[in-house]
Amino acid sequence: MIRHTVVFTLKHEAGSAEERDFLESARQLAGIATVEKFEQLRQVSSKCDHAFGFSMEFADQAAYDFYNDHPMHRDFVENRWMREVADFQEIDYQPL
Repeated sequence: MIRHTVVFTLKHEAGSAEERDFLESARQLAGIATVEKFEQLRQVSSKCDHAFGFSMEFADQAAYDFYNDHPMHRDFVENRWMREVADFQEIDYQPL
């Protein structure tokens, strides 16, 4: 299993229609066949400057690769993520 996580801050003003639109648009990623346990999260720790997180799981590397190469994911990254995200950190985990 691979847990794919990313924490990020948007360029948009907090609470704005643009912020809501971005988050709503990202929900489409949950529809990619190999995505399991998709979550959108609000970051609440004072130890981190990022505002949001996404988390999802994949059965194995092939399932993750399918997602990563999927046209819906590639389109989202190119047309939303790269234009609207100010800063992020991505971490992928496997259980020990």
